[in-house]
Amino acid sequence: MKKATLNKLLTVSIFAAAMGYLEAVVVVYLREMFYPNGFDFPLRGFIQPDILAIEWVREFATIVMLVSVALLAGKKFYERGAYFVYAFAVWDIFYYIFLKIILGWPASLLTWDILFLIPWPWIGPVLAPVLCSLLMVVTAVMVLNLTDKGKKVRAAVLEWVLVILGIVLVLISWMRDYGKIIFQGGFAGDFFTLAENPAFIERVGSFIPSSYNWWLFGVGFVIACGGIVKFYARNLKKK
Repeated sequence: MKKATLNKLLTVSIFAAAMGYLEAVVVVYLREMFYPNGFDFPLRGFIQPDILAIEWVREFATIVMLVSVALLAGKKFYERGAYFVYAFAVWDIFYYIFLKIILGWPASLLTWDILFLIPWPWIGPVLAPVLCSLLMVVTAVMVLNLTDKGKKVRAAVLEWVLVILGIVLVLISWMRDYGKIIFQGGFAGDFFTLAENPAFIERVGSFIPSSYNWWLFGVGFVIACGGIVKFYARNLKKK
């Protein structure tokens, strides 16, 4: 890999790690406000609607920041995509590292966490997003290695299908629990006012995730890996 690319990766890594610290600090404040006795399931109470709206915008803003860095670091579509994926992954990994340093949490990689809030809470063991982040780092390095070799990087339709299908299955494994509460519990019609719905708050307040669908996650992860490996091997053979 070229020295210029390594220097960019270092700069992006520093930026993403700093973002991870800021994200961890925000969580520290939120837990102090809403879960002073420590975060755990079931979620006793729910974030106030106005605070929840702010959190949605904040989460969207973090994606905008990562996209902006990728646009500055890369020149072409796949190169920019690689820097975005890399920054996202490093941000996520350091987020958990700093939480462990500051709060001593998570207790283990199998500790359940709220991963994202848009459009409803995603939950799963910490190990699941960490594995995805590691795969994202490897994928980004593969793409940047190809571009440094002067390859005209392109993804075939089948490769896109495999990666997207894998991502969808992984997302379902994270979104299915609260999705079931919302749609099977008859709360879909009040989706935009759920944080003010006493019945929904009561239901959430009694929900404890019992098991994670590792099979669904594993299948999605393997399928995505297959698409990535196929993509890299095909582009590497190009002259």
